[in-house]
Amino acid sequence: MPRQSRFVLANCPHHIIQRGHNRQLVFADDEDYLYYIENLQEWKTQLKCKIYAYCLMSNHVHLVADPGENVENLAQFMKRVGGRQTRYFNKKENRSGSLWEGRYKSSPIQSNRYLLACCRYVELNPVRAGMVEFPWEYMWSSCGVKVGERKHEWLDLDPFYQSLGETEENRETAYKDWLIESISDEEMQLIREAAQRGQLTGDANFIDEVVVKTGRRIEFRGRGRPHRDKK
Repeated sequence: MPRQSRFVLANCPHHIIQRGHNRQLVFADDEDYLYYIENLQEWKTQLKCKIYAYCLMSNHVHLVADPGENVENLAQFMKRVGGRQTRYFNKKENRSGSLWEGRYKSSPIQSNRYLLACCRYVELNPVRAGMVEFPWEYMWSSCGVKVGERKHEWLDLDPFYQSLGETEENRETAYKDWLIESISDEEMQLIREAAQRGQLTGDANFIDEVVVKTGRRIEFRGRGRPHRDKK
């Protein structure tokens, strides 16, 4: 049975998950994380993609990325970044073979309702794993940039994050508050399952909008209730 093509929308953020083969390590030390981040910066610039959030865990990565006008850019971006990491890691660890587990998983996000929620889901990974108390304490995610702990000039700040305050300081404080708000189980389940199944992260209106734009319908299961819309 042929493999179903991945569903990608132009000018739309996507929640992406890519895991190590057999859940093996893809980052063994700080140099591995830094190399991956360098390639995120290089290839998002070359392919004119946007990166709104990332979190690099020891055996998998989460990204919130927008391919821009060309939907093919998302696959190219993941191929370039993942391929470089494989060659680098294999040479460094004197190993061969695949570093990643098959194809990456992705889910188009309904921006005005779920983009901030997906970024929060991604950046809270180290907290859920019991690695840190607060997400901005984790070095290998975009969270520290958004709360003013670190600087990445290349990280894209989406309009919904920017709407949190009129000044940089206000936005950073509001985002911290947003991160530590409680998240409903319903929202968590929708975001997690949409990415795993390649479905839409959004509500029924988003499904209808996608049908009008593309002529294709992708259903989703469950509905989350995000806590903040853009005003």
